[in-house]
Amino acid sequence: MAVNRKTRGAARIVRKAAFSIGVVFALAGPAAQAETLADALASAYQNSGLLDQNRALLRAADEDVAGAVAALRPILNFTANVTRNFGTSRSTGNVGGIVSGLDSTQADMGLVASLLLYDGGAASLDVEAAKETVLATRQRLVSVEQQILLRAVVAYLSVYANRDAVQLRQNNLRLLSEELRAAQDRFEVGEVTRTDVAQAEASLAQARSGLATAQGDLQQAIEEYQNVIGRQPGQIAPPPQLPRLEGDVEAARALAVRTHPDLQEAQHRVAASEINIQRAESALKPTISAVGSLGITDDLESRDYSNSGTIGIELSQPIYRGGALSSTIRRAIAARDAELGNLYEVRKTVSQDVGNAYAALAARRASLSASEERIRAARIAFRGVREEATLGARTTLDVLDAEQELLDAETARISDEANLYIAAYGVLDATGRLTAQNLNLGVQQYDPTAYYNLAKDAPTTTSEQGRQLDRVLRSLQRN
Repeated sequence: MAVNRKTRGAARIVRKAAFSIGVVFALAGPAAQAETLADALASAYQNSGLLDQNRALLRAADEDVAGAVAALRPILNFTANVTRNFGTSRSTGNVGGIVSGLDSTQADMGLVASLLLYDGGAASLDVEAAKETVLATRQRLVSVEQQILLRAVVAYLSVYANRDAVQLRQNNLRLLSEELRAAQDRFEVGEVTRTDVAQAEASLAQARSGLATAQGDLQQAIEEYQNVIGRQPGQIAPPPQLPRLEGDVEAARALAVRTHPDLQEAQHRVAASEINIQRAESALKPTISAVGSLGITDDLESRDYSNSGTIGIELSQPIYRGGALSSTIRRAIAARDAELGNLYEVRKTVSQDVGNAYAALAARRASLSASEERIRAARIAFRGVREEATLGARTTLDVLDAEQELLDAETARISDEANLYIAAYGVLDATGRLTAQNLNLGVQQYDPTAYYNLAKDAPTTTSEQGRQLDRVLRSLQRN
């Protein structure tokens, strides 16, 4: 009688275990109307405040070019003032003297114009340095874009993996509950000891703790997803195929050294610092400007008025400023040397990051392959134990132990798969190709040249080009 009860209990557990395995396998199946990784990346690109911040910084750099260009153009100022004079004067030429009032009201208006003719190339160098800074800032924007998209990849895969992990642990908890009931039944008929029941209770408590931890990890992943992607995650589709990567790490390293945005930014900053040295040296040269003025003075208490005008050429050149100009040149040279040092370090860092990314990718591939092999072996073991249990050669605990091993292998596989995708996109980031353009995201991409082309000529607000700039700025404002 005890043997029959034992066999029926094992068969019941086997049926539940087989059902749970089916649920585990179904987790990897495609979900209808699920959000894809491309959808998540597109949303992160559109909703990133950090991208908006750096786009605004780029527009500010564009305006620095406009400001430098404006220095080469004529400057026209309007002046106006009204002056009230008052007082008295006394003449002692006559007996007793004559006292007269000095009260008068006078209005002055004028136009003052100046045009820089020559300054040793300083103003033109300012324009060139500002352009190099714009190019560096554009590359900084690309680097930030890569950071945002890589963070979005991690957020997406974290939700995907943690949801599956929670479901696996829920199944595990149900199985251990059955194991505890089976152990209690067998204890009642004297097949096991109280120690066996206590072990089953401890395993169940551990499973509950593991489920609570997995649920906490999932909630944190959801919070990160909402922060990065801009909305709560719905159904998450399984990851797509891995992105195409260079098979040779040295080829990838050579590509990164040519195209990585961090390295290009550093190169443009070196170029700007070289120009700044020339700019500092040009301050020692003479400055020639054409100046002119028109003015009118009107005595408001009479009909008297006068007007005048001047035109001329001004020449100035510093002779001695206490060593300030020489100090400025030395400072510019030191700043250039600092940028050269930064360029050297960035080149080494980019090269190292590529090597690290490929090493991580190889490790993740090996780990996933090992997990697949572990699943294959655990599945064979589970099927064998299940068949033996139906014949009475295995206990219910043996079946559940085999089931637990298979579930653990599935959990490890989910984590390894997510880590493999993160490593693959990490390679794209290390080589400078994790951008909306290279990923072909279905999103309106930000054109860094559109604003620059409108602003570089320093249009006034009343010109047509200036009005276009105003419209562009309004369109960029978040609601």
